[in-house]
Amino acid sequence: MLDPKLFRQDMNKLIEKLRQRGHELDMDNFLKLENRRKVLQEQTETLQARRNSVSREIGIAKSQGRDPKELLDSVATLGDELKSRMSDLVDIQSSLHDLLSEIPNLAHDSVPVGRDEQDNVEIRRWGTPGAADFEWKDHVELGEGLGMMDYELASKLAGSRFVVLKGALARLHRALAQFMLDTHVGEHGYSEANVPLLVNETTLYGTGQLPKFEEDQFKTSGDSSYYLIPTAEVPLTNTVADRIVEDSELPMHWVAHTACFRREAGSYGRDTRGMIRQHQFEKVELVHIVRPHESYETLEAMTGHAETILRKLGLPYRVIALCTGDMGFAAAKTYDIEVWLPSQNLYREISSCSNTEGFQARRMKARWRNPETGKPEPLHTLNGSGVAVGRALIGVMENHQNPDGSITVPEALRPYMGGMTRIAA
Repeated sequence: MLDPKLFRQDMNKLIEKLRQRGHELDMDNFLKLENRRKVLQEQTETLQARRNSVSREIGIAKSQGRDPKELLDSVATLGDELKSRMSDLVDIQSSLHDLLSEIPNLAHDSVPVGRDEQDNVEIRRWGTPGAADFEWKDHVELGEGLGMMDYELASKLAGSRFVVLKGALARLHRALAQFMLDTHVGEHGYSEANVPLLVNETTLYGTGQLPKFEEDQFKTSGDSSYYLIPTAEVPLTNTVADRIVEDSELPMHWVAHTACFRREAGSYGRDTRGMIRQHQFEKVELVHIVRPHESYETLEAMTGHAETILRKLGLPYRVIALCTGDMGFAAAKTYDIEVWLPSQNLYREISSCSNTEGFQARRMKARWRNPETGKPEPLHTLNGSGVAVGRALIGVMENHQNPDGSITVPEALRPYMGGMTRIAA
């Protein structure tokens, strides 16, 4: 959620910054609600002051032996009026909160201004896409040719956008996740966490998935409704919700491997073949909870940590700075890392690393105590894929394929594969 101070400062600048994010602020409604809130706030404060003053007069009257009935009646009347105004104020504040909760974060000044992915800016590349004297197969053809990737069985078990991995491919998928965890914990200093896959509505609200993206969530039914997590970012970031974190606890660097669940609402017809876009997938997620002045340095470091995984796997990639119109709802700045897929002859997203600044922290009521002032301030939170396991599997399969349809196991993964160097039928 945006800092409320922004709405009391340069409103024209705020409107323009939001337009760069593709959001049109409903100014008429906002001003109507805000003006009504101010009136009700003043009225409640005035009524409270009058009630307190009359209450003091009642005490004086009693001490002087005077009949306080008229004053007591006045207090009762003021109390009823105050109760009515406070109820109206709560309703207006709720309406304002609902309006503000659907406003995206503002982009950092370094973010390129643009409307969509066409306006994103390439920052760097690593590796050279391989040349081959044979026709590249995609991961579906490779997996089915090996007899280790079964979409028909998955469809029978669950429906479309699921897969059953078997044998060495299932092991390779597991090896990738373990390799990523070991790298981030052992080399990059993250603390590993195991988190719930089901969370409540408040938790999803805290990181910005609700209310705006309700349709993309899987929700349980029954008396106690839970949501399946779309990413481990949700429970990891919320570990500091409703807390004032002491400076000595910062920075926090978390990593977790989880299954993730997304309805992918509105994406039908896009990436429906194979494992690119599924309802259930796995990720190794990186989350940082830091002091505000450290967050952009942390964003660069986290992006580098995700890049390390791809370099160790020998996968060519590029890093993209997303423009204002292509960033996620909560992000102030985002780098996407895209891995080369030879079957498609293009780069595809495998990681997204974002700094949300204090946006999520305000929604979660997550603060740190600034030792210089002694006062609580919003934390800065960051998240990134380190990386998506299924898409890493696709990258390994396609970039390390052989003419006979076998797959060479990257050296970094061989210790996790029992020394296996090649996956073949």
